[in-house]
Amino acid sequence: MRTEADRPAKPAEGRHLRLVVLATTDLHANLRPYNYYLDGEAGDPCLARIATLVDRLRAAEPNCLLFDNGDTLQGTPLGDVAQERGLTAPHPMIAAMNHMGYDAATVGNHDFNYGLPFLEASVESAEFPVVLANVDRAHGTSLLPRSVILNRELHATDGGTEILCIGVVGLTPPQITKWDNTLLSGKVQTRPIVETARTEAKALRKAGADLVIALCHSGQGPDQDAPDLENALLPLAASDAMDAIVAGHTHRVFPDGSDKGLIHGVPVVQPGFFGSHLGQITLDLIYRDGWQIRDAFSCVHPVLPKEGPVPASPAILSQSEDSHEQTLVHTRRPIGETLAPLETYFALAGDSPTLAFMAEATLTHASRALEGHPLNGLPLLSAVAPFKGGGRGGPGYYTDIPVGPLTIRNAADLYAFPNTLQVLRVTGADLTDWLERSASAFLQITPGAQGQALLDPGFSSYNFDVLFGLHYSINVSQPARYSADGEQVFPGPGRIRDLRYKGRDVARGDEFLVVTNSYRAAGGGHHPAAARGETVLQSPLAVRKLLADHIGDTAPIRPSAQPTWRFTPLGGTDVTYETGPGAVAHSNRAAALGLRPLGPAPNGFYRFGMTL
Repeated sequence: MRTEADRPAKPAEGRHLRLVVLATTDLHANLRPYNYYLDGEAGDPCLARIATLVDRLRAAEPNCLLFDNGDTLQGTPLGDVAQERGLTAPHPMIAAMNHMGYDAATVGNHDFNYGLPFLEASVESAEFPVVLANVDRAHGTSLLPRSVILNRELHATDGGTEILCIGVVGLTPPQITKWDNTLLSGKVQTRPIVETARTEAKALRKAGADLVIALCHSGQGPDQDAPDLENALLPLAASDAMDAIVAGHTHRVFPDGSDKGLIHGVPVVQPGFFGSHLGQITLDLIYRDGWQIRDAFSCVHPVLPKEGPVPASPAILSQSEDSHEQTLVHTRRPIGETLAPLETYFALAGDSPTLAFMAEATLTHASRALEGHPLNGLPLLSAVAPFKGGGRGGPGYYTDIPVGPLTIRNAADLYAFPNTLQVLRVTGADLTDWLERSASAFLQITPGAQGQALLDPGFSSYNFDVLFGLHYSINVSQPARYSADGEQVFPGPGRIRDLRYKGRDVARGDEFLVVTNSYRAAGGGHHPAAARGETVLQSPLAVRKLLADHIGDTAPIRPSAQPTWRFTPLGGTDVTYETGPGAVAHSNRAAALGLRPLGPAPNGFYRFGMTL
């Protein structure tokens, strides 16, 4: 870190600078406009399209910085292949970012999914500083540089140049030690986001930073700070520690174009996910005994605007060709065959054959692993969720695997994350609470009122755990126990009704074993009931690998729905269920669930009618 002695000569009073901060977040290894799950060129967002936008903005703005806000290395088969082959060359995402001339970056929670050695090897090849302030090694030394001061010679708006010293601090959710416990336990320790940001900002300003910018892999959540707050954007903006903030993690877009993008007077940008947007924060600076922000605003630039997609950068496509070809070889490897479609269009409308198959695979593995265990006699359940279920991912974000041969790409489509298998001992009371969190997927429905929307657009489908082995109903006429994002808990009776195991009511004190994944077992997705469970088994096997192996062992597979849950009848109340337009091709499945096609929705989804 630079000291006060390194400061350049003071500018003249009244000098003006315009600084433009460009930012990406939650790229999740979406490097090229290629959908590895569908195995074809696609009009999808990606870093290669972002590169074209960056070139355009740099040509128009002389004073640009480019930052990345984490969750960069993992999320598509391209990232998986980089991890499985080992980094004999720079990670393809890092190589592209080097080419694009990033100025600094931080890491997100998913960048830890492959373990510390892979993360450290990946960032080692970065030609830009990668900073992280609130994660240290277990013995107290910093895992990565906590912050950096960038000295940049910028063009003044009134002529000439000035040196501006920009402090950059990186922050990530402290829950990483829970979500990736098996990889990080005993190796790292975390600190609260806001408290750490205050401390680091103070040190940066003392060392001579004119401005301090947070790369905060965290989104909007509660207003009040807490030591373990996952989404700490609001209290961070209110802390007066930062001059600007790049946010992330929740896959949202901010601002929406209706305002200047200020939160508590601080310019903030959150540029979506998968390379959907390039964020921009513009700072108008004036020197008055120190550089001061005279005006500021933020905005986002979509890579898929209405007038047509931004073209991918030829340079990035050329540079990443070898990694792309290696990924295709991997994802095209055959593993089996399916005699029925595997789709998630209707996973939140009723019993899903796809989820039933995933539950079968996890239960089979867990049953074998538990042989001889003292608790093997307890009822064994499986919690699975549709990882791709529209929402913020858009109308194309669903799994849709046709009848026929299956390859590695199909297993990755079913299960996008490298989570490992875990078995928990839980009570009947916690099973109910677990399902109440899932039931927050639905809006409250007024019986008798017609045409009400069923799904809450703020809910992420990967939090809709279905507990196979049980039977239950969901009464959507009642208020949800949890908010859609899980941040708030409300009083009331909740929505879960008629919870039974093998025809018998589940009592609060009953005990069960639940097969789940390492992320959920740590309470990930704001599932506190899972976090309260006692760990009985921790398998090193990734759930995705388990699914691929089960397909190979049992091929050809024939997924079929298993009666598990339903909606409580509401006297013939009609609701609308929005899903991807690809659902139209699965008319038999829709009919089996009592869904009637209504037609396309203005937002690109497709509407079905449903009578409760």
